[in-house]
Amino acid sequence: MKRSPLARLWPNATAVVLFIGFAFPVYWMFTTAFKPTSDVISEDPVWFPTSATLDHFQKALDAKNFWTLVGNSLTVTLSAVALSLVIALLAAFSLARMRFKGRRGFLVTFMIAQMAPWEVLVIAIYMLVRDGDMLNSLLPLTLFYMVMVLPFTILTLRAYVAAIPKELEESAMVDGCTRPQAFVRVIFPLLAPGLMATSLFGFITAWNEFPLVLILNKDPEAQTLPLWLSSFQTAFGDDWGATMAAASLFAIPILVLFLFLQRKAVGGLTSGAVKG
Repeated sequence: MKRSPLARLWPNATAVVLFIGFAFPVYWMFTTAFKPTSDVISEDPVWFPTSATLDHFQKALDAKNFWTLVGNSLTVTLSAVALSLVIALLAAFSLARMRFKGRRGFLVTFMIAQMAPWEVLVIAIYMLVRDGDMLNSLLPLTLFYMVMVLPFTILTLRAYVAAIPKELEESAMVDGCTRPQAFVRVIFPLLAPGLMATSLFGFITAWNEFPLVLILNKDPEAQTLPLWLSSFQTAFGDDWGATMAAASLFAIPILVLFLFLQRKAVGGLTSGAVKG
């Protein structure tokens, strides 16, 4: 049965409206970053800039401790993602392939942890870090970011491991591989899309996190880039040109990573959602 043109119109129209709604803030951010200050503070919005300047980007790059904060963000984010992937991969394989007492309760616990907002633990986290004399350190941020992304990573990778036929692993073991060798040589290469999907999610989560570093790290040299975005002030208020330039620089690593991993990440999320 063919659908009428009108029936096909409203889903497409809805998709176009949603695309515009999501794309416009990104467009406005990048265009404002290149606008002259006169256009930025103009009472009449300049929708299509006719001139461009790099002054706002220069001001953002010249901000105090910029490169230190870049290093801090990369260190914390990459370390948290790497740790979460190692732990989640082992846990996901155990949950998908092995049967042990308390397995279902273990899964339920991770689902609850994924649903619960971590903000309710802020006071407890602060007291724990303070009592451990680890304020203004990158180590607590790395560990807590890892914990934040771990439930999602485990659940996604578990579903992906469960979708891989056991016969592949068993065949490798019949041919003389041990279980660890079968995992490394057979299972692990097939998990690449799932690993890409979960690493992308973990990177975005850790890279964008703001409240925890604001509470734990008061030392400017121990902070990360999200706090840097709020530092552009003038005697007359916010410097929106420099702020948008900083936001554009902040978004570039995520955009590059997403474009690089897009196909495998989407495939990993959809494949991991089929079977659990």
